[in-house]
Formats: sequence, C-alpha cells, structure tokens
Amino acid sequence: MASLIAFSVVFVGVALIIWGTQKTATAATFNHAPLFNDVDSYTTTISANNNLADIYFPNPKDLKTGKYSFPIALLLQGALVDKSNYSNYASIVASYGFIVVVPNNERLVPQFGKALAPQTSQINAVLTQMFAENSNPTSPVKGIVNTQKLALLGHSLGGSAGLSAIANLCVPIVCEGSFSRPKELVAGAFFGTNLRNENDEFIPINNSGIPIALLQGTVDGVVLPYRPQATYDNIKDAPKLLISILGANHFGITNTNNPLGALPDPNNPTIEQNVAVETIARWSGLFLRASVLNDKGAFDYIYSTGDVDTKVTVISQTKPIP
Repeated sequence: MASLIAFSVVFVGVALIIWGTQKTATAATFNHAPLFNDVDSYTTTISANNNLADIYFPNPKDLKTGKYSFPIALLLQGALVDKSNYSNYASIVASYGFIVVVPNNERLVPQFGKALAPQTSQINAVLTQMFAENSNPTSPVKGIVNTQKLALLGHSLGGSAGLSAIANLCVPIVCEGSFSRPKELVAGAFFGTNLRNENDEFIPINNSGIPIALLQGTVDGVVLPYRPQATYDNIKDAPKLLISILGANHFGITNTNNPLGALPDPNNPTIEQNVAVETIARWSGLFLRASVLNDKGAFDYIYSTGDVDTKVTVISQTKPIP
C-alpha cells in the first residue's frame, strides 16, 4: 500500500493528541465481551456501482422473531487490500451489535490502473443498498437494519476517505466530483490512517460533533505514528480518541500480515496477528456502541476505565476545551 499512499500525497496515516491524558487501560467491572456469539455473513452486489460487498451480521437464534435493529457499519478497505482480508475484524465488530458492510471498490487509480481503492461515493451507495436489503424479502438482513444510523470503519486509504467524509470534504484521490455527508452518519473509527492534502499539510477536520476514534499500530512502517497524532490534533470537536496498539504494524487489522496484493509494511509486528485483530476490533466495537448506541458502559470503558489491557494506550478527549 506504500506506493499508493506515496502517490496520493501520503495522506494515509494516523495521529495522536496531546489534549486529554495518556493512560494505560486499568481494571473495570464492565464486561467488554461481544453481545452475540454467532455472526453470519453473505455477499451481495452494490447496485449503484456494481461492486461486490460482504455483509456480516449478528445471528442469534431468535433473529427473525426478536425485535432487532442493528446500525450499519461500513468498512472502507485499504488500497489494494481485498475485502476478504477483513473477515475476522468485521465478524468481531458485528458481534457487538452492528451490520458490517465490507465492499470491494474497483476503480481507475493513477500508477495502478484498475485497482481496489476506496472513495467517499461508496457511503451513499452502501446506505441506499442497505435500505434495499432491509426491505428485500430474500435478504438475510431483511427487517433488522437500522437504516437511520451509519458508522464508518476504515483502514489506511479507507480511513482517509472516512475522515474526509465526516469533515464533509471532497479530497482528491478519495473523492471524485462532489460529496455531501448523509445525515445518517454518526461516528467513525479508523485504523492506520491520516488526512493530508496535496501539499502534505494535515487537513482540519470539522467533524460537527461526530465522534472519531483513530487506532494505530506502534510499529506501523507505512503510516508513521506521528501522523495520527497530527490528525488527532486537527479533529475539531470532542469526543475523540487515539488508541495505540502496542506491537501492531500497518496490517494489524487484516487476517494476515502483509496480505496478498497489498504493498507490504517493511516492519514486522511484535504482537500475534489474531491478538492484534481482536484488540482493534474490540475497541472499534465498543467505540461504536458508545457513539452510535449511547451505551454508557462502553463509553466509560473506552474513555475512562478500560480493562487490564496491556496491549493498548489511550489518549482521549470527551468534552470541548475552553
């Protein structure tokens, strides 16, 4: 992914903040385990752009007879990373009570030709598709989609697309023509990313109060950790988080390190891959529960108490600084 990042004016990275207090997570009584043991998935076609998408959803025994309504979480892939590489991460996030949509977005990219690369137009396309899935009698998620609440997840270039969308911007490389942030967009959690312009300047993110979590591996050799710090500093409104995963590299979110087709991270992780994925997914899922579902226990966990999790350090801001 490094070449595409370089081509795209290296605006894929992540940032830490000096507002708030850095802390290692401490013990808490909140149960951070997933809410659903079973997660199912299926593949569909996004009608607006004819791209395939994998959809992950909680699958309790009473799914069709219970009164379930799961918000949408759209995962915007990293450049050149196939959607299949996010199956473990997406399944875990879904187990926290979300319908996770993971599309492949193929488009023409300078230097690469037709390639997998996310863009902001996917957001409205997926939202429209999930309205259709919710009313389609043959869809596995018929009647269980909360189409009024959409969160974004993202990796690398996908995180840049998500950040620009929350800022209601149309940034070159991740946006073509124009973009208007949908009213349903209420939160975003992004791994290994930043937001910079063609002059290599970090872009101010006027997030209009939409909560943002940045997650970053401490040994990321593609998006160096100072970039998330700068991006975090540029997020205008709280609440916001910077979560550092100790020993994870740029591909701590994917099923395997340096997945086939992606431009590799030169740094090897010092944390086991499955542990990195679980950690990133758990903090992402709890952040979404806190931000999208107003779950007080999840909010306290991610912003205040945490658990005895020696794999992360957290910097956060929950209220505006005067």
